[in-house]
Amino acid sequence: MAQTMDPPSRAGFRAMEEGTQGDWQIIAGEFIPFARGTAARVLDHLALLKGDYGGFPIDRLEHSLQTATRAWRDGRDEPYVVMALLHDIGDTLGAYNHPDIAAAIVRPFVSEELHWICQQHGIFQGYYYFHHLGMDRDLRENFRGHPHFEACAQFCEKYDQAAFDPAYEAAPLEFFAPMVERVMARPVNTLYRVAAGE
Repeated sequence: MAQTMDPPSRAGFRAMEEGTQGDWQIIAGEFIPFARGTAARVLDHLALLKGDYGGFPIDRLEHSLQTATRAWRDGRDEPYVVMALLHDIGDTLGAYNHPDIAAAIVRPFVSEELHWICQQHGIFQGYYYFHHLGMDRDLRENFRGHPHFEACAQFCEKYDQAAFDPAYEAAPLEFFAPMVERVMARPVNTLYRVAAGE
């Protein structure tokens, strides 16, 4: 005879204003293991970029791997490399604002500088191609004087715009997975740090 399992505990409210401490203890108990799976879900989503060329010489996953590999080989720390790996993860869901999506994903786990680089890289990357599309390649100049201007310009110059080489040997996604797991195991910038056990 098959053993029946009790259904998982769930909060009993119909609106948050009805919630009790007991309800929120149930929810917090579910949050922690779910949050610990963030890195795996992010890596699964990043893998969706495989085979998506969008007209580029390499697919978007390979571009992400090349960007991260270049940063890693240049001696950047793990949060920087993870940001470089994930900077275009928003391409599948945000065709018109992919940097915003990537920046939202990395924000809890990286410094304010790395978050800003991720969020603004689309405009800074435009320096290399906007003029071919009738756009202003100098849009990044609107940020001139910002404390992270040079860091973002350097990210695009050294790692992002240079990462479209079919002959470049990038590290595989599996190489970066432990870095993503380590960086995403310790949120540094989130309202929910207490709920995450920090």
